[in-house]
Amino acid sequence: MGEAGETIDTSVPHPARRYNYWLGGKDHFAADRASGDAIAKAFPIVVDLARANRKFLGRAVRFLAAEGIRQFLDVGTGLPAPDNTHEVAQRVAPEARVVYVDNDPIVMTHARALLQGDPRGRTAYIEADVRDPGAVLKHEALRDTLDLGQPVGLLLIAVLHFVHDDGQAATSVRTLVDALPPGSFVALTHGTMDVSSAEGVARYEKMFAAGGTDVRARGREQILGWFDGLEIVEPGLTLVSDWWADDDPAGRPVSDDLGIYAVVARKN
Repeated sequence: MGEAGETIDTSVPHPARRYNYWLGGKDHFAADRASGDAIAKAFPIVVDLARANRKFLGRAVRFLAAEGIRQFLDVGTGLPAPDNTHEVAQRVAPEARVVYVDNDPIVMTHARALLQGDPRGRTAYIEADVRDPGAVLKHEALRDTLDLGQPVGLLLIAVLHFVHDDGQAATSVRTLVDALPPGSFVALTHGTMDVSSAEGVARYEKMFAAGGTDVRARGREQILGWFDGLEIVEPGLTLVSDWWADDDPAGRPVSDDLGIYAVVARKN
């Protein structure tokens, strides 16, 4: 992840643009495609998992909106794609407000141009990094759009596995959660090798050490540790396709090499 506000370097792959490539979008460069192809060659399931992750976002936002959440903070939003957070939320509650956060200037350019929500609600956009949660929380656009005295749905979808430092990842989650009032929710997805074979783990570790992937996979207990003091929503921490699934189990991506965990929790 780069620092917010930096000049766009299209020769370096960026997670948001690579994710867009896997989702079948058009907003990516040669470096993003090369990175995406290399990861998919090592772990062919990754494209299906990216799409399953996107479907989880929709289910999680619908769940939070049904629970009465009318404000959303989407950190690491990625490039616009069908069923963006505000679109899903405002179908349930047109007055829903959403603040999008990403550190890729291209993401922010597209967001401002394309992510126009229902006029009864509001959308705002912050170019910032999840590794600097204080900057997110102090940003004028957030304060103008969300009322942090009222419950917020915090979305950390496939972003924290790009934070390689374990302490920084934990601090980012805790800082953001601590700023939210009781009744708020957190929805998170994160890459894991818990489902992998020994051969898959070895392949991942070799690729990560060589810089071939920027995903820092983490295990169940480490991820759950970020949720100490929160009420985990049933069915708990699951593989991303299994969380409140609304499809045929036979059609869900299954792999013994790579997985994505999903979890939703409530702050009481």
